[in-house]
Amino acid sequence: MPNKKFAFRPLFSLSGLLTLLACLPVLALVWTALQGNSEIWQHLIRYVIPPTLVETSVLLLGVGVLTILIGTGSAWIVTAYQFRGRAFLDWALLLPLAVPTYIIAYSYIDILHPIGPVQSLFREGLGLDMQQFWFPNIRSVWGGIFLLSFVLYPYVYLSTRAMFLMQSASLIEVARSLGLKPNQVFLRVAMPLARPAIAVGTSLVLMETINDIGATEFLGIRTLTLSIYSTWINQSDLASAAQIAIFMLMIITFLVIVERLGRRKQRYMNSAQRSRLMPAQPVTGSRALTLFVLGLIPVTIGFLIPFSHLLVESYKRIQYAGFSEYLLQASINTLTLASIATFITILVGFFIVSAARFSRTTWFSRISSLGYAIPGTVLAIGLMLSLGALDHAVADFFEFQLGISTGLLFLGTSFTLIYVYAVRFLAISIGSIESGYNRIHAVLDDAACNLGQNKRGILWRVHFPLLRPAIISAALLIFVDCMKELPATLLLRPLNMETLATQLYAEASRGTYEDGAIAALLIVLVGLIPVILLARMSKNSR
Repeated sequence: MPNKKFAFRPLFSLSGLLTLLACLPVLALVWTALQGNSEIWQHLIRYVIPPTLVETSVLLLGVGVLTILIGTGSAWIVTAYQFRGRAFLDWALLLPLAVPTYIIAYSYIDILHPIGPVQSLFREGLGLDMQQFWFPNIRSVWGGIFLLSFVLYPYVYLSTRAMFLMQSASLIEVARSLGLKPNQVFLRVAMPLARPAIAVGTSLVLMETINDIGATEFLGIRTLTLSIYSTWINQSDLASAAQIAIFMLMIITFLVIVERLGRRKQRYMNSAQRSRLMPAQPVTGSRALTLFVLGLIPVTIGFLIPFSHLLVESYKRIQYAGFSEYLLQASINTLTLASIATFITILVGFFIVSAARFSRTTWFSRISSLGYAIPGTVLAIGLMLSLGALDHAVADFFEFQLGISTGLLFLGTSFTLIYVYAVRFLAISIGSIESGYNRIHAVLDDAACNLGQNKRGILWRVHFPLLRPAIISAALLIFVDCMKELPATLLLRPLNMETLATQLYAEASRGTYEDGAIAALLIVLVGLIPVILLARMSKNSR
């Protein structure tokens, strides 16, 4: 516990200012929505929100249920049973995390297109033409539920796997001695004990689902997020978009509460189960093969099929036209923005967490971390409102005081994108650095103080070197998330500026899927970095 004598007032003040800047988009959004026209709100309540709320609710419910089934089932397979191939599945089940939701939708739309490889193969095999052959339409709510579930289930898999590994062997042995079969042990003992972990994973899945804009648009699903985008872009009605965003914030607030309560119960369950851990039951023969195939299905649908398709299409595109200048420029833009945003996000997180270390208050870090739960579309609108007001204030000042026309200094620039990335992913920086600080005992602070180090010296000569592993891992995760971020980038990017994500979105919108394959493949390859880190951590946790 940090000593009060180490209170660092300049750092505390800086932390407060940074927290205020992180909250500025949400504050501006709430203020604008409260000042909005009541007639507009009545129109939204009557005509816009009900149909989109129904489709959003169906999507969230379907994705939630299916990810629970896939995630908990996969976690039970790799923790409760010992069979050949289990070690492979243990980390391979994380691979779909490398595929953003909009890329899996993009890939399967191309694969399952009426003139795509799957339908063409079926028609040729059955000797039918296009009018005679019926195939399920992937561009539907049910298609969205299916695809999003197979790419988001690792959130549930990770949390429930950790809980299953912590379960006491005595509980399982007692259940088996009472005559319960393996599936009954899973349903009556393991699942109820894993409810907090399931709640945590599912709430994260639902947050990712409601944040999505690319996959839902590609699949023709009218969600609240897509309504915000269309209301703003197509109708130029920022006030209505802000009011829909406030409605979304209510849903997000509920999910955050569920996630926090689940984590609190999960910590209690973990601390309560320190006895002998559950051993894996050896299985062989056909049963082992069945378990391996069941575990391989999510990996195949969520990663292997779309990744293989992107590899083939990228190879064809490069053979035909090479690596285009537009894609090269989009790659440079993506790397530049992600690098700058990562540096700033890490620096801000370091200052906020360090202030909490010295002042013994975690309010700033908790408040600043909320941006990760807020959809990028909502943050983009809030940032547009706040920076727009600031731009006008600065322009008016220079116009009236100095007679100089400044134009827009913030909106429509890369600064806006870097700002929204920092707010969106600040929670990753704070969480990782907090974990690093938890390993630095307060005795080191006292020792450094006794050796004549002031507060600044303790911060940079003691804390910072010890935090380097946590900072590096956080930087990798933030960099990858910045590269993958689509909703906020799509809404706030400067004119004539494309990133890999927006380039892919543009190609998919035009229907030229083969031209977007290289951008999609590059994003997936970079997305493998955090998956590799998670796989190593998963291996060490056994």
